[in-house]
Order: sequence, then structure tokens, then C-alpha cells
Amino acid sequence: MTFEKPWKPEAVVRLFLGVLVCIYGGSLAGCVLHYWQAGGKVSAWLFYPLAGLAFACLAFALFLTRRPMELDRMLSRLVTTLGFAYGGFLLGIWVEKYGASEDPSIGQMAATILCSHGMGLLLVGRFVQEHGAGWTEAFGLDNQWRRALAAGLVAATFFLPLGLGMQQVSAWVLNQMPSVMKPEEQRAVQVLRLAVTWSGRGMLGAITILLVPVAEEVFFRGVLYTVMKQAGFRRLALWGTSAFFALIHFNLVTFLPLMALALVLTILYERTENLLAPIAAHSLFNALNFGLVCFSSAT
Repeated sequence: MTFEKPWKPEAVVRLFLGVLVCIYGGSLAGCVLHYWQAGGKVSAWLFYPLAGLAFACLAFALFLTRRPMELDRMLSRLVTTLGFAYGGFLLGIWVEKYGASEDPSIGQMAATILCSHGMGLLLVGRFVQEHGAGWTEAFGLDNQWRRALAAGLVAATFFLPLGLGMQQVSAWVLNQMPSVMKPEEQRAVQVLRLAVTWSGRGMLGAITILLVPVAEEVFFRGVLYTVMKQAGFRRLALWGTSAFFALIHFNLVTFLPLMALALVLTILYERTENLLAPIAAHSLFNALNFGLVCFSSAT
């Protein structure tokens, strides 16, 4: 692989916890932004202190993931970190009850993604530094980078029609099963279709095409896949991380297409030994889908 030193399991656990906290913190930030824009079911004197306590718990849990957990204190540190994270989640559920929106705006979606993926990238940067490496060394970014970029762009171009076909088949199958919930588009796609200004679409498009692929590829392929492979679980690394990648998008219709995409992205990383390949493929895939949604909404 591109990085010869094994990722430390203890550091991976801290990174995973930190990313989960960031993901929920992003969701909470979108909720607070909605309350600030449109109000909610309770007084601001109650809502903002609750939100502040939730953010404080999440921030302290994130702070606890910064330093390595020594073996003799690992259990106590882990329990404390999980305790504050859980407290933040519980308070956040209360906050979302009073301020969440069923139809988030472009701004709310952007705030959610910037907090979750942006902070996640910062955590990965610190994680790489802990191992005495830089981004280039850790993810092979200088390993025949032109070839890696070209491979990623070609793979995305060929995969897009296959992915769209799989999505249509998944939607048809789910429609034939009355006991299953009605198939729905991803939340980001729904928000994009409802956007009325091109500036809002452009902002969401930039985040989706530039930030999201980098953050997700660094975490899923660069860290999770690598650490599982280094531990000797080659098949689980391939299939497990791909399934997890599809699951976190929380959409039945796109589960199989996204899992297939994740398999392609992982194989790209394996063959090129350069994370630029899956990043380029992921970015172009998002860009093409973004263009299709915008075109269908305009017609």
C-alpha cells in the first residue's frame, strides 16, 4: 500500500469517534440555523441554551479524542468520551425536536456538510500527523498522479450509466414491495431540486463536488480500508467499508449503486496506490449527478 507504517488501532478508534461527533454536530448546526432563520416551537431563551449545552458536550468529547489514550487509562478515557458524546446526542435530540426542519434549505444543508466533512478532514490531518507523515506520503498523492487522475475520471464516466441503472432497478423493486417505505431521493437531491437561485445551487454544488469527495475518500479508503487491510482482513476491508459507505447515506434506493461505486473506488485506490484516483472518480460522479439534477429541474 502507499503508507508502510500501520495505522495505530487506538488512533483509529479516536478518529472514528471524532468523526461521528462531527457528523452529528453538523446535523445540529443545520437545525440551529433553521431555528435562527424561521423560529421554532419553543422560546429562544430555552432553545439556544439547550443547543449550547449540546455543542459543549460534543466539543468536549471531541477534545478528549485529541490525545492518545494510554493503555492503563484507556477504558476510563473512552467511557468519559462516550459519556459526553452521548450527553450531546441526547440534548441534540431535544434541540432537534424544537428546531428541526422537514425541508431543509440550501444554507442548512451547506452548514451541515461543512461542519461534518470540514471538521472530519481536520481530524484526519491530525491523525496523519500523529503517525509522523504528511498527506502526500500517507495517501500516495505523488504516485503517478496524472495516471491516477485519468483512471479516476475514466472510471466515473463508465460507472455513471451503470449506477443510474442500478438506482432505477432499486426504485422499481421497492415500489413492488408495499410493506417497504416509499422510495425517496436523497435529502441533498431534494434540497437541490427545491432551490430557486443559482447562487444557492452553486454553493451546494461546490461543496458536493469539491469537499465531500475529498473528506469521504480520505476517511473510507485512506483510513478505514487501509487499517482493516493492514490487520489482515482483506475481504472485509473491501466489502465492509463499501457497505458502510452506502449505509451512511441513509437511502434505500441508492444503497446498491453507492455500494457498487464504493467497490470501484476501493479498487481504483488499490490499483493506483494513489488516493487521487478515487477522489477524482467520486468528484466527477457527484458533478455529473449534480448536472443531471439541475438539468431535470430546469426542464
